[in-house]
Amino acid sequence: MLVSALAVGLAALAVPAVPAVAQDDPALDLSVLGTYATGVFAEGAAEIVAYDAATERVFAVNAEAGVIDVIDVSDPAAPVKRASIDAAAALGQDGATVNSVAVSGGKVAAAVEAPEKTDPGWVAFFDTDGAFTGSARVGAQPDSVAFTPDGSKAVTADEGEPNDDYTVDPAGTVSVVDAATFAVATADFTAWTADTLPEGVRVFGPDLSAADAVQRSIEPEYVTVADDATAYVTLQENNAIAVVDLDAGAISEILPLGTKDHSAGGAGLDASDEDGGPRIEAWPVRGMYLPDGVDAYASGGETYLVTANEGDVREWGDYSEEARVEDLELCEGAFGGADLAALQAPEALGRLKVTTTLGATEAGCHDALYSFGGRSFSIWSADGELVFDSGDAFEATLAAVEGEHFNADNEANDADDRSDDKGPEPEAVAVGQVGDRMYAFIGLERQGGIMVYDVTDPADAVFVDYVSNRDFAAEPAAGAGGDLGPESIAFIAAADSPTGSPMLAVGNEVSGTTTLWGVTGDGVPGGEPGGDPSATPSGSGVLPKTGTGATGLLVGLAALLAVGGGVLAAMRRRAA
Repeated sequence: MLVSALAVGLAALAVPAVPAVAQDDPALDLSVLGTYATGVFAEGAAEIVAYDAATERVFAVNAEAGVIDVIDVSDPAAPVKRASIDAAAALGQDGATVNSVAVSGGKVAAAVEAPEKTDPGWVAFFDTDGAFTGSARVGAQPDSVAFTPDGSKAVTADEGEPNDDYTVDPAGTVSVVDAATFAVATADFTAWTADTLPEGVRVFGPDLSAADAVQRSIEPEYVTVADDATAYVTLQENNAIAVVDLDAGAISEILPLGTKDHSAGGAGLDASDEDGGPRIEAWPVRGMYLPDGVDAYASGGETYLVTANEGDVREWGDYSEEARVEDLELCEGAFGGADLAALQAPEALGRLKVTTTLGATEAGCHDALYSFGGRSFSIWSADGELVFDSGDAFEATLAAVEGEHFNADNEANDADDRSDDKGPEPEAVAVGQVGDRMYAFIGLERQGGIMVYDVTDPADAVFVDYVSNRDFAAEPAAGAGGDLGPESIAFIAAADSPTGSPMLAVGNEVSGTTTLWGVTGDGVPGGEPGGDPSATPSGSGVLPKTGTGATGLLVGLAALLAVGGGVLAAMRRRAA
């Protein structure tokens, strides 16, 4: 199946760039150790995951049941649910929803959304045995929670989304909660107005006339804590990152992320679901990064931020910012004088979804197009400067390795289905140290699978591998199709792992599975964990490991060059 996917992908690909190049002797190999399955499909039964080394347990948000599942992973090959933590019951709030979980020093913090999501939410605290220890009221819809390294504070990104008909829109905030006293400092965005926001921070919606329009438009999405003094929060719809001073309990800075030029070499995209298969080209489109997941790490004494550039659309009630290019009036003479009818054809840019909030002239026509998400991961300096972006390497790699199911959705196997939208949708990211190297693990929400990059040198990140536990031979359903919709990744260091080697815990929202991956290879001190590191669970029906690796198919994309309308490809395939 993989060989035919390679052939199909390369035959259809038109890429004026070089995709990810696998290392000849990759330092890391990833392999499935075991999976805990809820048996619930497409209901968010396994979302955010956190790991506790002292108990060797994974705490997984089960949104379908409204609880946190406590999974014993002391034997990673046979993970077992030991208990569930019911935060709504502990708070006495029937209908409340758990959105996120974090663990530190024997404490579990759950971000809990109110039954009426536009009301203030909570952080509920438990010990690792599930005993309720206290709570704090925070902003509306706390969507992400993280502890400081010393465990003294829990920080939430309070998204503040509007209600379904857009009649109520609470302000977005960041809450800093003392984990001992449960006192809350609310970091808000009242210091900024539409006139004082940094250029490039998106503030938009159906009504921007009110004095609090900026605060209501800003929607904090995901939080990472760099150290005991500073947190960083993605403002996804706003295409920015907020810097949080944890001591002051205040937003100190907002960093706009800018846009990605998809007409540049190495930064193309497949813009259509009606172009016959993988067709990655340079198009006159600007991609808004709009990151979801973010993680921080240090290199050379500096802090860097790694973002998964998923993309998102504001659509509530009668308001939607989204339109297809074929439905817009494009300005004559724009886009380098291109034939506008040809540009708006379904097999070209016509099907691509873009925002109507940018690119329109006073005459009402569009002279620029802005799409949702970067279809990539990026590395940023702590002051918001772009250091590295993976360009179109994700789509190019998927076209080569999984071309028959390129840009599939996480609930169906149809090829090219998501090309007109946000492609593979990188959503989750975790950074971890293995030996003396730093690695980023990026989960692809729609396609499934995990991209692995060596990010030790932030300006020169190197592709290491792509692995997937999705089974395209089966239609996605409860108990079929493998892992679908990776929502979160927790990196488990060797010193904290039950195997003695690093692991990943991945929460897969659509398949309702929490899967443990072993991280082995020449670059991992201490050698291999127990068992065959390339083996998949018996009878699982999952795909063999793809990309570079131990006993799986080893695919290196050595070069891929556009020649006229076709491709000259030099590829390497080796079995270890």
